[in-house]
Amino acid sequence: MTTTAQSEAVERATRVREASRRLATTPADRKNAALEAIAAALEAQTDTILAINGPELERAEANGVAGSFLDRMALTPERIASIAGDVRAVADLPDPVGQIEELQTRPNGLQVGRMRVPLGVIGAIYESRPNVTIDIASICLKSGNGVLLRSGSDAHASSAVLAAIAARAVEEAGLPAHAVEFIQSTDRAEVGEMLRAADQIDLVIPRGGADLIRRVRDEATMPVITGGIGVCHTYIDAAADLEMA
Repeated sequence: MTTTAQSEAVERATRVREASRRLATTPADRKNAALEAIAAALEAQTDTILAINGPELERAEANGVAGSFLDRMALTPERIASIAGDVRAVADLPDPVGQIEELQTRPNGLQVGRMRVPLGVIGAIYESRPNVTIDIASICLKSGNGVLLRSGSDAHASSAVLAAIAARAVEEAGLPAHAVEFIQSTDRAEVGEMLRAADQIDLVIPRGGADLIRRVRDEATMPVITGGIGVCHTYIDAAADLEMA
């Protein structure tokens, strides 16, 4: 009898799936406490983050990475403080879970509406912006979703330390362990494994260039939310909730 080992992406996605079932019913105050714990941990461990980001920038520069690319990768005390502030801003938002919209009462007295619920597990694939690690994790936690993160190789070490800080803070704050997971391997094959893990991942969001977005769109076996790669415009329908949009 032979067995096939699971990829790292599938193993971690499976852990997030289990955590997401409990996270979905976590009260708002506990989620907000976890977000505050992330923000505080980022501030407290600024020196650790910079000690990893600095050499990574030097390696990227030595490899000929363009200056604009290096700027996206760079973390400074000010940028880390800004990231922590963004996490607190997410914590201050109203809890979306359980909100009911467009509630109507039918002639027979039955009330019908739309309730906002967590999706489950969000997969995020992104390139050279380490701050995206925290941005996506905080939004997912606030909305009651688990998250599996996959960073580009250039900023991998910086993204990994940010993810580890977030995961530790979340667990210490009492949220389910493995609610935040980060793929340690830089093997591009892990992206393919992630995109085929429809049983474990409910939605994938790519953040990066045209090639990444195209690959995710073409290969994903689960729903995908993609943005543009620049010069984007947003149109809001007259019937839409303007504040939400």
